[in-house]
Amino acid sequence: MSARVTVVGTGVGAPPAGVPAGTRLVVGGRRHLDAVPLPEGARRIVLGPLAPALDAIAEHVADGRPVVVLASGDPGFFGIVRALAERLGPERLDVRPGVSSVAAAFARAGLPWDDAVVASAHGRDPRTAANLCRAHPKVAVLTGPGAGPAELGAALGDLPRVLVVASALGTGAERVERVTPAEAAARDWGPAVNVVLCLDETRAVGAVRTVAGPARRPAGWALEETEFAHRDSMITKFEVRALALARLGPRPGDLVWDVGAGSGSVAVECARLGAAVTAVEKSADGVARIGANAAAHGVTVHVVHGTAPGALAALDDPDAVFVGGGGRDLPAVVAACARRARRAVVVAVAALDRVPAARAALAGAGLECGGVLLQSSRLAPLPGDVTRLAAGNPVFLLWGLRPATPATTPRGPAAGDTDSEGVTQ
Repeated sequence: MSARVTVVGTGVGAPPAGVPAGTRLVVGGRRHLDAVPLPEGARRIVLGPLAPALDAIAEHVADGRPVVVLASGDPGFFGIVRALAERLGPERLDVRPGVSSVAAAFARAGLPWDDAVVASAHGRDPRTAANLCRAHPKVAVLTGPGAGPAELGAALGDLPRVLVVASALGTGAERVERVTPAEAAARDWGPAVNVVLCLDETRAVGAVRTVAGPARRPAGWALEETEFAHRDSMITKFEVRALALARLGPRPGDLVWDVGAGSGSVAVECARLGAAVTAVEKSADGVARIGANAAAHGVTVHVVHGTAPGALAALDDPDAVFVGGGGRDLPAVVAACARRARRAVVVAVAALDRVPAARAALAGAGLECGGVLLQSSRLAPLPGDVTRLAAGNPVFLLWGLRPATPATTPRGPAAGDTDSEGVTQ
């Protein structure tokens, strides 16, 4: 007869729970196992690689021998419950959660967190967490080796954010410190950090929510040009923007560049869809206009005043890039973007003569190229209650997509860690 697995989360600051008599196997991090007496005859496994521990747990469960897994915080929150449920089935688990480090950190900061974005950088690519911090006003990051406050601070640079670094939560050595990204980047934080809160303090409290999590994604995109301040109709038209967004595929955790941003309409639309966005614009009035449009739509766009391709050198590598406008430097700009984009580059070109060089720049960087000539005619009223077709200027939209690579299995918790709540064991 199959036994159940009891998964006990100790909660921040709580001592590990006692292990019931009759338990035949106890699995956990070394600090948990050392803190509790084990029943006579019980086998103990200190978590290192997860697969051997799961094999042993499955063997005991199949033989009807009770198992206890000790974890930190809430083991169903970026914790071991997922792996156990996948292997054994949820019906085999008796989960007893404690207080997660994220809940405790927000409590220490005196803030609600039903509107927070929560990301784990523990055993995962830290870029995703950094991009979420760029895009959202309230983010909790579960840390790990090589992805702690220093690395996060370095990635955020001069972004107007405050980092709340919570270390050794619930212990006598607990520290909760508020620092700038630059201050975080300059320190060695050691292994005791649980979680980092990244806050835009002007929006940290937030409004009353009905649905937990970040702000709802927009119901639509490709907004009318009248939704943006622009100069002399110098704006990517909504028909072009719609297809550009489809090829860019902006999403939470991505970083998108809008190069030659003009009014920033593409940048703002990508930010509304949850991506972190950097807009590069050479004119001072354009920089101001982009900032105003971002503020009007309630999103964050990092604006760089400079000329591409030179202004791109100091930027973090993007997932996707939109290049607007033309000019003699277009091939060099497209080539620089195509070399660094992880997924896609989309180029809007008005002049036919610029198309071959732009396509060659995309292909030269190993991207798979496509494109279309967009010619649209909008319905426009005429006197007498009749309608005509008003033709817009044709635009070539080109794109280059990075060839897909074989999928890899995401790394789970680091060896020796059962809580995945940001404590390096």
